[in-house]
Amino acid sequence: MAALPLSPDEPPLPGTQAPGDLLRLGTLNLLRWIAIGGQIIALLAAQFWLEIRLPLGLCLLVVGASVIVNLISVFIFPESTRLTERQVFFTLLFDLTQLATLLMLTGGLTNPFALLFLAPVTISATALEGRATLVLGTVALVLVSVVALFAVPMSMGDGTIFALPRLFSFGFWLAIVIGIVFLGIYAHRVAAEIHAMQDALLATQMALARAQKLTDLGGVVAAAAHELGTPLATIKLVSAELMEELEDHPDLRDDAQLIRDQADRCRDILRSMGQAGKDDRLMRQGPLSLVLREAAEPHLKRGKAVHFTLPDSDPVVQRQPEILHGLRNLIQNAVDFADANVWVDAEWRGDRLVLRIVDDGPGYPPHLLGRMGEPFLRNRKADPAQRPGYEGMGLGMFIAKTLLERTGARLSFANAQPEAMADRRGAIVEVIWPANRILAETGALGENPLNS
Repeated sequence: MAALPLSPDEPPLPGTQAPGDLLRLGTLNLLRWIAIGGQIIALLAAQFWLEIRLPLGLCLLVVGASVIVNLISVFIFPESTRLTERQVFFTLLFDLTQLATLLMLTGGLTNPFALLFLAPVTISATALEGRATLVLGTVALVLVSVVALFAVPMSMGDGTIFALPRLFSFGFWLAIVIGIVFLGIYAHRVAAEIHAMQDALLATQMALARAQKLTDLGGVVAAAAHELGTPLATIKLVSAELMEELEDHPDLRDDAQLIRDQADRCRDILRSMGQAGKDDRLMRQGPLSLVLREAAEPHLKRGKAVHFTLPDSDPVVQRQPEILHGLRNLIQNAVDFADANVWVDAEWRGDRLVLRIVDDGPGYPPHLLGRMGEPFLRNRKADPAQRPGYEGMGLGMFIAKTLLERTGARLSFANAQPEAMADRRGAIVEVIWPANRILAETGALGENPLNS
């Protein structure tokens, strides 16, 4: 599907945004203030309530570093400032280092707050790219190991050194390491799927909006052709009368003839432009054969044969932009990967209309068959000469599936069985509509409102 140029007021396509603008500075500042408050309360409670001997001065100095950084952020930058990926990375790196330093002074991994090592890595996994998260996670693993080996032991009020058995210490270290790795991978995968779905939905909305704009433009052209019909007819009539009166003046008669010819040309141009824009029932519904051929029309001359098999009775169906755009994407995908032939078969199964699109290409990879229709999925590899610039991200299939499901259709994907379908050995897309969702309203087509 060729991309239409974006207008200045349209959002950028997914993947075209400038990097950065990930998180608001105010969000990270708020999280840091909460962490600072919790650290101060924990230090004071441990020192004066639990009577644990801590290097309180050094600990408060480490906490004070976070306070200073937060105050600088609050007074220099607006709260609504959005940080770039690099800025978010270094902010989380500072928080991770500050936490590790504080734990070094308060017992290391015997301190139950060592679990907070997971927080910066989880935030990074949800907000940053995989490379940044990998670096931050590696730093976190190194810091956890350093804290486990070189932390200042925690001393109780009576001078007793609080120490855990070596097995428990190793277990705490291993649990935190596994938690960092697991939560980092898990959060990154979930966030990546959410972002991919959001981008794909945005692309779907843009594609549908563009199709609707083209439909509206057709209506405007039809209205213009209708309204300009009278003045053009007047120009033609007057020019004809001038030609009769200027028989004795050939030069002037030729000018009048030119005016008449140009008026005829304007009429023909407006008539051809307005044929597809009339707002009557004929443009909102049509025979199934016509709708399928209209959807396939851009791909009928690409060197692949497209075969249509239709029911004996050619039903009149809805001619919605979603249906045309969705079917066009499915047929385009089949033509892209077919060796020589694509079959578009329609049949009735009870009160359902079943449309099946089959090609004779390599089919879908079996291990990805259950994920067809998901956005940004590398599903099938095309020959670069056959489809230049193809990236195989599955966005076209996702758009088609989303648009068709909005019309009440259900889609399923499979690979053909050559022994059962002869030369139909490629991919199969089956689209099923309930009759009440696809059939057009019965009755006469009605009058064209533009001509009423």
